[in-house]
Amino acid sequence: MSTPTAPAPYPREPERGLRIVRLANFVTPVSGGLRTALRHLGEGYAAAGHEPVLVIPGAGRSDELTAQGRVITLPGPEIPGTGGYRLLARRAPLEALLESLRPDRLEVSDRTTLRWTGEWARRHRVPAVMVSHESADGVLGTWGLSAGTARRAADALNRRTALSYTKVVCTTAWAAAEFERIGARNVVRAPLGVDLEGCHPSYHDKAVRDRYAGGAQVLLVMCSRLSPEKKPDTALHTLARLRAEGVDAALVVAGDGPLRARLTTHARVNRLPVTFLGHVKSRAELAAIQASADVALAPGPVETFGLAALETLGCGTPVVVSSRSALPALVGPAGAAADTPAEYAAAVRRLLARPVADRRAQARARAELYTWSAAVDAFLTAHGAALDRVSERMPS
Repeated sequence: MSTPTAPAPYPREPERGLRIVRLANFVTPVSGGLRTALRHLGEGYAAAGHEPVLVIPGAGRSDELTAQGRVITLPGPEIPGTGGYRLLARRAPLEALLESLRPDRLEVSDRTTLRWTGEWARRHRVPAVMVSHESADGVLGTWGLSAGTARRAADALNRRTALSYTKVVCTTAWAAAEFERIGARNVVRAPLGVDLEGCHPSYHDKAVRDRYAGGAQVLLVMCSRLSPEKKPDTALHTLARLRAEGVDAALVVAGDGPLRARLTTHARVNRLPVTFLGHVKSRAELAAIQASADVALAPGPVETFGLAALETLGCGTPVVVSSRSALPALVGPAGAAADTPAEYAAAVRRLLARPVADRRAQARARAELYTWSAAVDAFLTAHGAALDRVSERMPS
């Protein structure tokens, strides 16, 4: 097997006024973390004097100017069973668009179906980064592969990814570990951030709490896409466990996905007090739900960052996260980690035992460690792009 040509190198000095073309799959109007990250990063790139262009799949073609820069939608097929996810599946139209855009930098948020763009970038001498948003072996494991098989497949995929791009951007040390174990030397760290104004403890609303608690003493919240890799059923099993242990708890779920019907049926059959809201469009409405809950659950085991969990911390609510994800290191003492429903229930009880003011203050303080201005700085540095004092021009 021949060794691919080296990815395009970066200039020695950071460059200004770059056209940064970003490609992303698995983004819909109701998707969560990735869509949020793309928006904040695009706004930051623009504030730093660069020209961000985002290309995503959709039902039809569109081209519009937004606060995050130019957003181009190309027609892409819907993936069955995913609740609306689409792919930039046709190479020819996307390649033609890239040719016409003439990017100075390429940023790709899909390491599988779009990996050919690394080859395109090399041919055109365009420095390119791949952003690792999920653990490859973790995702493969949720598809039913054994741990060994998933690891071998992930290592093969990650080797090809690392060879294809100038840099691989990982948002946490946990995400970087699967590249470091194969000896990849082009991995850089760039954390994401939290909108600390849009996610704030002041959104706590007794009326919101009463509406969703339904008279229960404890209100839990889960903000997650309802898809297999997110393990949302863990939240319902945790609720059942708590109630069996005598904890008068209710659960409100913000998010939609292919498992919603099954989860709704499970809650009804087992007489669990769960409110399914679907996608919550209003950031203020979601913040009020997050801030008004006692504890949040984030059971996804393949999260490399977990924006929803950190946004909930920003609202002053502690979070119990999957011990198999990157989140334990991110939430730190402001939350707890668990694996089984019994462990989640025990963690919820430990958090509830803390004084309310203390746990809420600790949650907020933890979220304040992650700002979007710092995230933008890190991503622009990975691109070899000038920061242009972005930290002073962007709100945190």
